[in-house]
Amino acid sequence: MTWSILGGVALCATRASHANRVGHSPHLPFKIKMTPEKPSYFFCGIGGSGMLPLAMIVQAQGATVEGSDRSLDQGRTPEKFDWLRAHGVTLHPQDGSGVRADHTVVATGAVEDTVPDIGAARRVGAPIVTRPELLSRIFNAAPTSIGVAGTSGKSTITGMIAWILDQAGRAPTVMNGAVMKNFTDADHPFASALIGGPDLFVAEVDESDGSIARYDPTVAVVSNISLDHKSMEELRELFGGFTGRARTAVLNLDNVETAALAQTMVAEGRGEAVVTFALGRVDADLSAHDLSPLPAGMTLTLTDRASGDSHAVTLNVPGAHNVANALAALGAVRALGVPMDQAVAALETFAGIRRRMDVVGTANGITVIDDFAHNPDKISATLKTLHAFDGRLLILFQPHGFGPLKLMKAEFIETFVGLMKPDDVLLMPEPVYYGGTTDRSVGSKDIAACVRAEGRRAEALGDRAACGDRIVEIARPGDRVIVMGARDDTLSQFAAELVARLRATHPA
Repeated sequence: MTWSILGGVALCATRASHANRVGHSPHLPFKIKMTPEKPSYFFCGIGGSGMLPLAMIVQAQGATVEGSDRSLDQGRTPEKFDWLRAHGVTLHPQDGSGVRADHTVVATGAVEDTVPDIGAARRVGAPIVTRPELLSRIFNAAPTSIGVAGTSGKSTITGMIAWILDQAGRAPTVMNGAVMKNFTDADHPFASALIGGPDLFVAEVDESDGSIARYDPTVAVVSNISLDHKSMEELRELFGGFTGRARTAVLNLDNVETAALAQTMVAEGRGEAVVTFALGRVDADLSAHDLSPLPAGMTLTLTDRASGDSHAVTLNVPGAHNVANALAALGAVRALGVPMDQAVAALETFAGIRRRMDVVGTANGITVIDDFAHNPDKISATLKTLHAFDGRLLILFQPHGFGPLKLMKAEFIETFVGLMKPDDVLLMPEPVYYGGTTDRSVGSKDIAACVRAEGRRAEALGDRAACGDRIVEIARPGDRVIVMGARDDTLSQFAAELVARLRATHPA
């Protein structure tokens, strides 16, 4: 089987016992046959959660990879860039100096000439491709593909599918937007991709920039649909097209929008292509019953409507939302013929995704948790999961941009007011802002003021450091500190520093 997607590289797959972690080159399951010139790629923003795994997949396919990153220039997350260098990636300042005419320059999203590397590419005549264009090209070249989409849960579902398929010996190549703990070790701390064979590709796909329209999946998974980056009308069109192009669509009956997609496919005569899942509903193809929370997981009874079989399942990830994620993953792998008992056994050893309810540490009875929650649905799932057990919540929420904060202002307020308990405290720095002409008319102070007006405790402080100081000041034994936000790799570092500060200032 030949997989040729990177210009001058033809790849012939050989079977490996298991797919390899990102950058684990000594045992890559590929024999590489080079045609005259080895392609060279330059990733602008190579340290990003969506760029790093794609860069490593491209490298594994035989290309030379170079790149730049603003965080590298600013001295942020140096361990990530040291790891990239150690795995054969040449890094440059993000000033255009590293771009050559023989590069294909990969941009994160919108191609803007104000980015020095993009301007340099235009000057030297280097071709420019966006990350979604490159990823979808690789994805669509695979004979079998699983695309995981939805407002929430994508990274976790992708990680679950990756682990199940890996344990089933299917050797998937996987592109995730977050680090999959099952594939990490001391040598591979950034396992957000898995290098497998060419026949099966699994990817988290994004609707926020409309790029979901580029993907033609064998199996389309849609976890849920709610207001996030685009209007509901745009989202319905994008997700409808995504499922319409798939051989099988795995859809959530507990979400109004995805249930409507299922109904539409049935009405169009494609009912046999639909696999549904739900919590507690007997009309779903896969359903979960008797959910019981554990401190770090969930127990449930899984029912397979087609066979009538039931399975007792214990997950090592907490929350009802992760039960739904597990059902979505099981539906996807069932569509590829993985036996249910084998899939369940693998799922019970799924270790989770980094920055998804990650316990960073406990200092003198105060637990610090790092979480990716950044939209109302994700925040809701996190707060509901934490409130299944006693203890006050100190919530640091750093919005991931002024645009989303303005778009979902009412939903953010409703979520915090509805799910915070009277003694919980919300602390908000200003949103992530990397410059530009963004509308900054709605900020953290607006959210905090409205939450306070509804009788909850909320403060908007000048910056994240001030929020950290406030947490250290008010924290007491039994509290859970939850650090929430996206688009900022330093949030995890901030959470770790909080643990150290709490340990120093709150003696046992």
